[in-house]
Amino acid sequence: MTDLTRELNLSDGRHLDVLVGGATSGPTIVLHHGTPSDATCWLDWHDTAERRGVRIVSVSRPGYASSSRVVGRDVAQAADDVEAVLDQLGIGEYVTAGWSGGGPHALACAALHHGRCLAVATLAGVGPYGAPGLDFLAGMGPENIEEFSASVQGEAELRRWLSDNAEPFRHVTGSELAEAFGGLVPAIDKAVLNGGYADHMAAETRRALRDGFDGWVDDDLAFTRSWGFELSAITVPVTVWQGDLDLMVPAAHGSWLVEHLQTAQSRTPIGHGHISLVTQYREEILDWLISWPS
Repeated sequence: MTDLTRELNLSDGRHLDVLVGGATSGPTIVLHHGTPSDATCWLDWHDTAERRGVRIVSVSRPGYASSSRVVGRDVAQAADDVEAVLDQLGIGEYVTAGWSGGGPHALACAALHHGRCLAVATLAGVGPYGAPGLDFLAGMGPENIEEFSASVQGEAELRRWLSDNAEPFRHVTGSELAEAFGGLVPAIDKAVLNGGYADHMAAETRRALRDGFDGWVDDDLAFTRSWGFELSAITVPVTVWQGDLDLMVPAAHGSWLVEHLQTAQSRTPIGHGHISLVTQYREEILDWLISWPS
């Protein structure tokens, strides 16, 4: 745990690992971490949010860090957990953003929390597997192609693949991170993965996976099934942020989302990858989000 994290207990007996940072009051932004990751992914947003008078809340999805696993969860389940957490914290309206695998979970909140979720941003967010017009694997680095190919074969095959290929992430250090990502990071992302930021990202990855691969497994399985909600249910403002050099979630995913979200606008900074996008456009992302709360 950190000074900004806590464990909240739910009425069904589960517990959730939650980060509450930024300002102590003011507009609230719910941030959804990627895959694999946990709530402390957003620790480095704390100071920026605090300066803007914005509170940030992030929930480690079930199976990550100390959050209880939910076997068979779908993407929509994250919205239920967010609602439970916000109720406990006494927070009503909010805006939300999700990075990478967190993108669909942010969209779930926008689709299912009408009147409470006021705007949503996806940051290199993954699109729906098997959707007409989206070649899900095209343009991904070889590791992601192997991972999702295993995912569609079911949990047993995915666990075997992770055991054989992802164990180093459970112990990775900052200096090892760029190499561990292999063919998933272009030069612009490798340039970001050094020094303090690499140490931070390695630490939250180790924390997320400290008890094994449950969260990662359940995320991947949820991505290859129905998300549990319709994109057409989203009527609040949406911004789709996408790097054109992204090898984890290729630019086609962002383009597909823009085409299929009726209120979406596109932001595609040229020359950016999966990681550089979020690290270098943090302030712009926050400023767009906090322009919406009443």
